[in-house]
Amino acid sequence: MNQVSSSTNPAAAGAIFMLVAAVAFAGTNVLQSVLPTPVEYGGYGMASTGMAFWQYLIAGVLSLPLILRIGLDKLKTSHPLAHEIRAFVSALGVHVFVYGFASGVPIWQMVTLLATGPLFIILGSTLFLGERASTARLAAALVGFAGAIIISGVGTEGLGWSTLVPIAAAALWATTDVLTKYLALKGESPETLTVSLLVLMTPNHLLILLAVTSFGWLAPSLLPAGVATGFPFALPTGDGLWLLALLGALTGAAQYLLAFAYKVADATYLQPFGDSKVPLSGLLGWVLLGQVPSVWFWPGAAMIVAASVFIYWVESRDSRSTLQPA
Repeated sequence: MNQVSSSTNPAAAGAIFMLVAAVAFAGTNVLQSVLPTPVEYGGYGMASTGMAFWQYLIAGVLSLPLILRIGLDKLKTSHPLAHEIRAFVSALGVHVFVYGFASGVPIWQMVTLLATGPLFIILGSTLFLGERASTARLAAALVGFAGAIIISGVGTEGLGWSTLVPIAAAALWATTDVLTKYLALKGESPETLTVSLLVLMTPNHLLILLAVTSFGWLAPSLLPAGVATGFPFALPTGDGLWLLALLGALTGAAQYLLAFAYKVADATYLQPFGDSKVPLSGLLGWVLLGQVPSVWFWPGAAMIVAASVFIYWVESRDSRSTLQPA
């Protein structure tokens, strides 16, 4: 795929890539909610760890034509350890996230609590990447986070220990995002960032799957239902298999779009646009799964969208904005 032209407005390009990636992620969230749901409740009963493994294996296989077209030489890198850490942390975040779905947390609540991610990203990108956390960026992140908290129902429906599940996933994925930007600053292309992640994610998912399965055999009472039940490599049948294939395809597309977004814009700038997956996932969960969000969903979603529009307006009008990679 061609690089983004230097004449392209980086603010607009980054926002578009991130928004389309958010649509793809919203689709994956719905599928990750359905596939591990027990059959008696309308799902397909997949072990969540097995689903994550097959999800990224399928994404890797579907990406083979793209990998060959780009060229295997794009897998060469001067930062192999950073790529591996990025892939492992990302894989671990997936397993933590789908654990929440396997525990029965509604999709709209799971995804909204991921809005803690921008705060982790601002902290990491400021401390380790030297990015400028402007007042506008901090305000947008806080407004988006407040919108997510309103949607989640804090103070109305109450949150238990499961609250920590999406927050932990948010912290892990924030680490992945900061590492993505770090590698982009080091000169890694979107092709290398995407292909390396897709290639490395499958063995890392396999490693986590085997570790969780072994732990389940040794201490089955300590694992919740749906995480590693039965044969972890079992595939669904019928429509479930097609949904699993779609999950893998959306995963590959989202990762590629993310890589391009981080190539042209700062991580702290992009996060409010990534938060758009919150209302998108909530709407898809409502329409497709019948999971009706709380009455606070609409004002909270409006705050998240407003934060995205605000940060785009502020930074796109600033000709001195440091959106171009160093």
